Amino acid sequence: MDAKTKNKLIAAAEEAAENAYCPYSGYAVGAAVLTGSGKVFCGCNVENASYSLTVCAERNAIFRAVGEREKEIVALCVYSAGDRLPYPCGACRQTLAEFCDDAEIIVAGKDGSKETTLKKLLPSAFR
Repeated sequence: MDAKTKNKLIAAAEEAAENAYCPYSGYAVGAAVLTGSGKVFCGCNVENASYSLTVCAERNAIFRAVGEREKEIVALCVYSAGDRLPYPCGACRQTLAEFCDDAEIIVAGKDGSKETTLKKLLPSAFR
């Protein structure tokens, strides 16, 4: 991924984190997915008092893309200003696997970013 695209995704995910609803954890997360058509869709985490009903930023962004008929994900950026880089949870990794064989993944925060791939994070995805 070129630097311009990477920076665009990080900025979009950072902006999405500002919309997070996280009164229980205080951990705001934003995500941006890049689709095969070049469109970017964003999402934030939305918590619920019944924690199992919480939706992660990554799934929120993926579902927004799918809702707009974009079912080919090529990259995902997850951003949080917390102390650690925000790697996707298992449910988000498996959801991402539904819409790609592999995807570039950027995890970013106030102290920088790292890049990896879905295949590295979920080598034996259920298909």
